[in-house]
Amino acid sequence: MANGEIPPELDRAFVMRLLGELPVLQATVTVAKRIARLLRRQSDDRLDAVLDEAAATPLASFVAELRKDTAAVQAALELPWSTSPVEGQINRLKMIKRTMYGRAGFALFRARVLQTA
Repeated sequence: MANGEIPPELDRAFVMRLLGELPVLQATVTVAKRIARLLRRQSDDRLDAVLDEAAATPLASFVAELRKDTAAVQAALELPWSTSPVEGQINRLKMIKRTMYGRAGFALFRARVLQTA
């Protein structure tokens, strides 16, 4: 084993033993995978059913926050729109601003933003 890496078989064996000895952890992992499939739109499960199941695990505080605006979560699952392009542009602007920190004013920032667009 180069660089002290743990063989994948030992990792799997450790995880399986850990999950076998801690049923709460097993339930949490199972429901977390269900939530992930639901959010990736790879599941036909109902949001309420998945959240009910997750509320009985250590993910209860996460579920409580999601339930504060269930309508928004449901809309995100059902509607085709995404804010990813906007988030990408915001990230690009922040990166340009960080690289220029303390070097110039708004005029140069504007020129760099418009130049790369």
